[in-house]
Amino acid sequence: MSGMKNNAGKPVLLKIVAAIQQNKDYLGEVDGLIGDGDHGMNMNKGFTMFGDAIAATEISLTHGFDELGTILFSKIGGSMGPIYGTIFMSMAETGGETEVITTEVLAAMLEAGLASLHDIVGAQVGDKTLVDTLSPAVDALKKACTGGLELAAALPEMKAAAERGRDSTKDLVAKFGRSSRLGERSRGVLDAGAVSCCIILCALADGILEQLGG
Repeated sequence: MSGMKNNAGKPVLLKIVAAIQQNKDYLGEVDGLIGDGDHGMNMNKGFTMFGDAIAATEISLTHGFDELGTILFSKIGGSMGPIYGTIFMSMAETGGETEVITTEVLAAMLEAGLASLHDIVGAQVGDKTLVDTLSPAVDALKKACTGGLELAAALPEMKAAAERGRDSTKDLVAKFGRSSRLGERSRGVLDAGAVSCCIILCALADGILEQLGG
């Protein structure tokens, strides 16, 4: 299968950084409805630190994810820093030194990130967390692998699944985090983590598609 060269990953990484920066206020607004309201600020801080760190250097997609994960895990407060840090570091470890990011490689990377999230949080689909975005995205990529789809064809499927997962959280009751204290009152609002995860996955997909010339 064809794919994107791992060492061509820097523009993709910077696109993810820009997407978080551009949505900082929106993430804060979403989080403020049933949470602390600091999700956008914390995400922006971590991703901006990462963007500054790689600005003057060449870096592969997998090495970039490792660096991003380390920054988020060690320097960002709240729960989302360690959560996203763990996800990105697991993705990086699984991707390793692979030369080409194919559908199979990306599926394995995201599945590893999801598995690491399950290990530290225990949230499942339906619990109104970023799992509701990440899990269907993983499923879409795995289905694409089974169907023999090359990366350029698989990424739109991943994006659509992530968006559906994000939107599904609006009708769910929160089971984790501060918003879980609200019970039924948490229904009717998107989960901030599911929203930020969708932003990241869509930017990842769009960035790779640009590198593929799509």
